[in-house]
Amino acid sequence: MTYSRRQFLKRGSTGLAAGVGLFGIAPQASPAALPALRTARSKETTTICPYCGVGCGQIVSVKDGKVINIEGDPDHPINEGALCSKGSALYQVANNERRLQKVRYRAAGSSEWEEKDWDWAIQQIAKRVKKSRDETFIAKEKGKVVNRTDGIACLGGASLDNEECYLLSKTARALGITYLEHQARI
Repeated sequence: MTYSRRQFLKRGSTGLAAGVGLFGIAPQASPAALPALRTARSKETTTICPYCGVGCGQIVSVKDGKVINIEGDPDHPINEGALCSKGSALYQVANNERRLQKVRYRAAGSSEWEEKDWDWAIQQIAKRVKKSRDETFIAKEKGKVVNRTDGIACLGGASLDNEECYLLSKTARALGITYLEHQARI
């Protein structure tokens, strides 16, 4: 007697269901046999994935001040618990031994990197932005007030949230930067 695939699956699942119901052969795991969860005794918080701007929800588990797990938030209306490859790999961004933690500076003409402190770096950035703006600032063009600088460009990134993008664009416009772009458009 030959069966079609559909008939085989129908009769097989019926037989399995009958066997489970009659003989109680459904697998039961005792609590002692279950392994301890990796996220046990961790603090969970929800956040939004910083990558593309879709706004997928994530659940981040933190233990002892370190991210130990990131997963999709099943209660979030956008992604309903699913994450793309970038969102799933966010754990590696947070916990990467190669991630720079200190300011590194290489002087012009040098082949060596030096470690600098944040105060020095922020002052250097401010000096260089002011110098570039002062040297390239155009107040008027063809008799019209333009108040712009062509010597500085600003490039936003997908890992910035809405608030950071807002502040970055307002700062850039206040400086007179007209070359304001986002990496998603490039």
